[in-house]
Amino acid sequence: MNVSRSAYYAWCKRPAKVTTPAELHLYRRLKTLFKESRNSLGSRELSRKLREEGFHISRYRTRTLMRRLNLEVRQRVAYKVTTKRKHSDVVADNLLNQNFNPVGKDEIWAGDITYLRTDEGWMYLAIVMDLYSRRIVGWHIDKRMTENLVGKALMRAINLRQPKPGLVFHSDRGSQYTSRFYRKLQAAYGTRPSMGSVGTCWDNAVVERFFGSLKHDWIFKVAQPTREHMKQDVADYIRYYNNDRLHTANSGMSPAKYEMSLIKVSGST
Repeated sequence: MNVSRSAYYAWCKRPAKVTTPAELHLYRRLKTLFKESRNSLGSRELSRKLREEGFHISRYRTRTLMRRLNLEVRQRVAYKVTTKRKHSDVVADNLLNQNFNPVGKDEIWAGDITYLRTDEGWMYLAIVMDLYSRRIVGWHIDKRMTENLVGKALMRAINLRQPKPGLVFHSDRGSQYTSRFYRKLQAAYGTRPSMGSVGTCWDNAVVERFFGSLKHDWIFKVAQPTREHMKQDVADYIRYYNNDRLHTANSGMSPAKYEMSLIKVSGST
């Protein structure tokens, strides 16, 4: 083994490193949090979540422990926009102009549709996000991409949040959002439509990032044999995203915790 006799005896006399119960607890929590995220949390998010639980740990040490425990994050890949409007439909002005940071909740919502593949065929997911906290406040998934898909997502959000009239809803120019049915639905609820420019993905960048996280941090990491399995997996991710996933835009808090912090500070509901 190319080891000298003196080095061998020195190794024998060297005291073995003892792993303390506190360190073992840290390792277990780090592995658990990483597994719950489906191997998607990096050192920044993991260190924040560990500090929330009372551990005194830096991002550098978290990165070191991740290497030691073989916790490797899988990188995302790019994807493209998938819906186009009918030229006969009316297009709303862009009221956001890439301003994704409203000063209060239920002032600006954003939505979009994405495709999700299962062994039984495609599923289509429409979501509604409150841009203030990045919380998913409404969503609907179906095997058909119709006007009802986006309509049910919006109705779910309205029923949950009960926003005041005048709320801005931002989307792309997909045919579902420019349809007469959806315009009438928004008028009935008192929401104001806003739409991004053609071919400009940055006009709805926050929602696009959510879909990227959903797919590449969650959906693509397990088999999706049936549509029912996909529906349940999407529900599980949205629950995890709203309650546990940390956001830099939320001062390192999850959407739900960020909204709760607003209530505690302002005393509002």
